[in-house]
Amino acid sequence: MAAFAKLGVIIFWCFRAALSKPPHIVFILADDYGFNDVGYHNPRIKTPNLNSLASAGVRLENYYVQPICTPTRSQLFSGRYQIHTGLQHGIIWPSQANALPKNETTIASKLKESGYSTHMIGKWHIGFYKREFIPTQRGFDSFYGYLTGNEDYYTHKNGYGFPGRGFGGLDGYDLRRNEEIARDAAGNYSTFLFTNEAVKIISSHEADRPLFLFVAYQAVHGPLEVPEQYTEQYKDIKDRARRTYAGMVSCMDEGIGNITQALQEYGLWNDTVLFFSTDNGGQIHAGGNNWPLKGWKGTLWEGGMRGVGLVYSELLVNRGQISSEMIHVTDWFPTIVNLAGGSVAGLPLDGYNVWDTLSRGKPSPRKEILHNIDPMDTHWDPTPGKYKHCRQAAIRVGDWKLLTGCPGNGSWVPPPESSYRNKPEVVNVFDNINSTFLFNIREDPEERNELSSAFPEMVSLLMKKLKEYNATAVPVRYPDPDPLSKPELYGYVWTPWVH
Repeated sequence: MAAFAKLGVIIFWCFRAALSKPPHIVFILADDYGFNDVGYHNPRIKTPNLNSLASAGVRLENYYVQPICTPTRSQLFSGRYQIHTGLQHGIIWPSQANALPKNETTIASKLKESGYSTHMIGKWHIGFYKREFIPTQRGFDSFYGYLTGNEDYYTHKNGYGFPGRGFGGLDGYDLRRNEEIARDAAGNYSTFLFTNEAVKIISSHEADRPLFLFVAYQAVHGPLEVPEQYTEQYKDIKDRARRTYAGMVSCMDEGIGNITQALQEYGLWNDTVLFFSTDNGGQIHAGGNNWPLKGWKGTLWEGGMRGVGLVYSELLVNRGQISSEMIHVTDWFPTIVNLAGGSVAGLPLDGYNVWDTLSRGKPSPRKEILHNIDPMDTHWDPTPGKYKHCRQAAIRVGDWKLLTGCPGNGSWVPPPESSYRNKPEVVNVFDNINSTFLFNIREDPEERNELSSAFPEMVSLLMKKLKEYNATAVPVRYPDPDPLSKPELYGYVWTPWVH
């Protein structure tokens, strides 16, 4: 009997150790991926791997990101609203001496504290003007990707300019392995490069050590480029931009399938929690689509912020679920750190640990979202696809959403392949700089029924909430472009320039 009792104790502790083993964390972030551009929302777009992960895991249908790239990435990495990091206005342009502040703890740094091997692939876009702001200095053991916000998929050059400020035609190469320029990548398609790098890391990883792999695909951000074989299945889509974009989506989906296959082949899959998210709504001027939601990338309407997202893991208690619980991109920081066995005590986070919501279907601890408060005006370029930045704010509390200022173009834009294309009733534009809008998002997710005059008390309540949040905001950082940043000074390469 004593022997059996001893065996029972051993089995108990082995079981407990298995339960407490930190899981591998794989986070895949798409760029400019529209709400209507995943197969389970729009069967015309072929995403079999994302469909499979969503159906077997937890599909998020009340999930929010930010309207543009830098804010989402900064909030994901820090767990903090952008009003608390000074990044509440626009993006970080390559020539701006700006970054996620050094005093902000990144999720990679926290996971290293818990013994994780940390690797990043793809797009950074939260600042690089000093070496201390690049990924290998912010918690990642390795980095293979680019520091700026966009580039050509083959040449890996980023060209942009502020012509009115003497910054016309800047053009620099931007692909690195760790802190060195990866010249051998030129001519190779970035989705292939990033997928292959992820598979390489997985294949060489020691399964006994927890892995954090962050894959930030360039796809499906413009420019619209993809090998021709991926557009063949979309020949019936007559709109060229939409057809190319759809091919880019399917190419990315194939890459995600290759990553999950590698996790299975090398014995990591059963202990992995995989997260997938877009960084903002689709850009309709570059093939993306958010139908039936209002607006698109760069706007505070649902089409700019309600994101495609899912979680898959064998460790989820309830799988095969569709979650309508409120979740925000800041929630990934405390959720993932908690999964890793770490602590967020003492960190002034705006995110919540939502693991019980994801795994067990419990109500989300999040009851409200500050979408943003941007107090700045800037001039804007009316070219399609450019952003109109002016004073604006939006907040969601329970079912109610308030928008003020100029939230951006509020059209409902069906996809080119849709039969709705020529029906005028699906288009409506709100873009008044002095406007106030109120919607019940649960009942009206398409934001068609504006209610501010019918519920003035709710408007007042949400205005008060905005004022309270604004009292905690730090000053906006949006510096003028720095002449010392020009790639021509460094062999036509984008590189940290402040020492």
